[in-house]
Amino acid sequence: GVTAGQRAVSRLGARKIETTRAPVLFIPELARGFIGHAIGAASGGAQYRKASFLLDAVGEKIFPDFVRIEERPHIPKAMASAAYDGEGVGTWDRDIVTDGILREYVLSSYSARRLGLRTTANAGGAQNLLVPGTGGDLQSLAREMGTGLIVEELIGHGLNMVTGDYSRGAVGQWVENGEIKYPVHEVTIAGNLRDLYPRIAAIGDDQDLRGGIRCGSVLVEEMTIAGA
Repeated sequence: GVTAGQRAVSRLGARKIETTRAPVLFIPELARGFIGHAIGAASGGAQYRKASFLLDAVGEKIFPDFVRIEERPHIPKAMASAAYDGEGVGTWDRDIVTDGILREYVLSSYSARRLGLRTTANAGGAQNLLVPGTGGDLQSLAREMGTGLIVEELIGHGLNMVTGDYSRGAVGQWVENGEIKYPVHEVTIAGNLRDLYPRIAAIGDDQDLRGGIRCGSVLVEEMTIAGA
């Protein structure tokens, strides 16, 4: 409640900005969705339907070297912990992305058969995805960013899963010289995820533990920000 109130007050007097290209910093609650699009594209259903911007991408470098995505299904009391998946297949720890490279898909028994592969015990989705941070919290990443946009809210569902084109309405804070200057609204952030993922400059250690993807703040080097 306190956080919600602080964010509401911080948005008073929000303004538009001129269209520009600048760094974008996602808060943890939104960063997990930004990273999660890669998991959706790596799912067996998207793969066998050929409806993925990561089609046949196992073995390809998708992210910078420091990015890892780990699946840990057995964390006690975690939101997405499961001893077995929706088909009764026992779950296990595995690394989906290491050194920025997509190592495995996210497969149920059915999608695995369609692709000629083996299940990864993901009928019903992935369980407890961890994205280790490179250090720092939102404030330290804002200082590293220098000038750019902190995104605190996203509007709409502007992702083309086939092409990776990404366009979302955004609300947040404009930062200059590492300090918040004023709130921003009625802007759109856009790019292609195939281009944006390699431009991730840092991932914070301020993980949000309230979902199935544990990821800190994510700083992207540059995105198109469409404003006035």
